[in-house]
Amino acid sequence: MQRLSRADLMSLEQYASERARLRSEVIAHKLLEMLRAEKIFESEGIQGELDAYNPLIPDGNNWKVTLLLEFPDPEERHVALGKLIGVEDRCWMQVGEMDRVFAIADEDLERENAEKTSAVHFLRFDITPSMAHAMKGNAPLSVGVDHDNYRHSVSPLPQPVRDVLSADLD
Repeated sequence: MQRLSRADLMSLEQYASERARLRSEVIAHKLLEMLRAEKIFESEGIQGELDAYNPLIPDGNNWKVTLLLEFPDPEERHVALGKLIGVEDRCWMQVGEMDRVFAIADEDLERENAEKTSAVHFLRFDITPSMAHAMKGNAPLSVGVDHDNYRHSVSPLPQPVRDVLSADLD
């Protein structure tokens, strides 16, 4: 496979106009790659994968997020995940000066136990119509985590990131 160069990239204006089509193609391609990697060829297995992954696609009134807690060292990971129980429920986003919205986490299954949290969580942030309207009006967007053992925020998000997220809203 060849490396990418600047010539392989489209302009941001062109990308903005083609983004919806490209995202749909990329999502379908990723699913096909997963089916291939897992050697799933039967109809019911394919439907099971569709049923598992379709809920992870935003519907225009929310953002869907995969939270990955990455610790390369297994011992460090074990200790850290033990200290981060509940972190998935403390992730937030905030449009302008509106109230923070905390994530709805792991709707598919419980991903933590009394000893540790999972390294992967699936989050949903529900966006109210007034938030979507503010985002369309270029309101700043901030995100963060407010957990006793981990606090971090980005306020505001860089404009290109904020613009892409705004475009995902109806």
